[in-house]
Amino acid sequence: MIDRDTVLRNLEKYDLSKAEIGVIGSHSALDTCDGAVSEGFKTVAVCQKGRDRTFKNYFKAQRNADGEVVRGVVDDTIVLDKFKHILRPEIQKDIMSRNILFVPNRSLVAYCGIDAIEDEFAVPMVGSRNLLRSEERGDEKDYYWILEKAGLPYPKKVEKPEDIDGLTIVKVHHKEKKLERGFFTVKDYDQFVSKSNELISQGVIEKDFIKEARMEEYIIGPVFNLDFFYSPLEEKGEKLEFMGVDWRFESSLDGYARLPGKQQVELEEMGIIPEYTVCGHNSATLRESLLDKAFGLAEKYIEATKKYYDPGIIGPFCLQTCVDKDLNFKIYDVAPRIGGGTNVHMSVGHPYGNTLWRKEMSTGRRLAMEIRRAIEQERIEEIIT
Repeated sequence: MIDRDTVLRNLEKYDLSKAEIGVIGSHSALDTCDGAVSEGFKTVAVCQKGRDRTFKNYFKAQRNADGEVVRGVVDDTIVLDKFKHILRPEIQKDIMSRNILFVPNRSLVAYCGIDAIEDEFAVPMVGSRNLLRSEERGDEKDYYWILEKAGLPYPKKVEKPEDIDGLTIVKVHHKEKKLERGFFTVKDYDQFVSKSNELISQGVIEKDFIKEARMEEYIIGPVFNLDFFYSPLEEKGEKLEFMGVDWRFESSLDGYARLPGKQQVELEEMGIIPEYTVCGHNSATLRESLLDKAFGLAEKYIEATKKYYDPGIIGPFCLQTCVDKDLNFKIYDVAPRIGGGTNVHMSVGHPYGNTLWRKEMSTGRRLAMEIRRAIEQERIEEIIT
């Protein structure tokens, strides 16, 4: 891990009166930039050539004579041949010369690699740098390890394929789509063998996928991504805030699920197995009797991160859950940074965040508000890692 003193020395060179908010141009970048603009910051999206027009052209910010944004949310773009080139010393130097405070999202880690983000990326980062590694499923101290230490509920693990004796989901990375999933479900060992062989032949998963696979019971119930925010700076109200809920559209699973059962069986007999590639999100709310449970999950997670990943979670995080028939949550994934579904709430805000703050409060805006507060209170080092 890069020495914290190194990051803070870089931060000391900043003119925070001119601070800008930067982000990789992917994942949740529009929410981050929209929220930053709402709180009076200028924004910078670091883009990859060929994937830059969304940010450079279509959501380009236009400001009036008073500096107020009248259209768009992205003030400037840094276009690189590859996202990972952000690690180059001259690019980092350029970023820091612009007084950019960087917001990590999943794309930053996925394209640059967690080792590089921990050891080479010296740009002051808003959030918990050391917790980003916990997303690497299979790592010694991944999010399942944290969930176990925190006493939080998660689906029962299946140790080996021969142990499958009920509906089980096999979690594995997609062979070709490196950021996506090659997940599949099976009911027993024989089905595991036949489905995995089919997916290998289709180029969806690697031949040796089982080395990195996570197998666990499949929870039958709705899927809710619980979007939270933890503020180290808050002194009057609760430090934990429940911002809102989102859920995923997954291709080709969603189209598969809309077919009559007979046709689903026919497709499977043809070797056509649904994929779990996330392609969009929608908003949701919880019945109010579940809110106490949701807060309880977050509280336990926060305490565990403080104990095992000092200083613990900072800012936004997402607990990805299923709710079973008895209305119990099971956490199947954790994002220790801004979630991938928060774009659904940009500009209009999260339902619960709006209710708490009495204005449109998306995750991106709440994050920018925290940065603004930290600067004004001269406590910026408390949210930077």
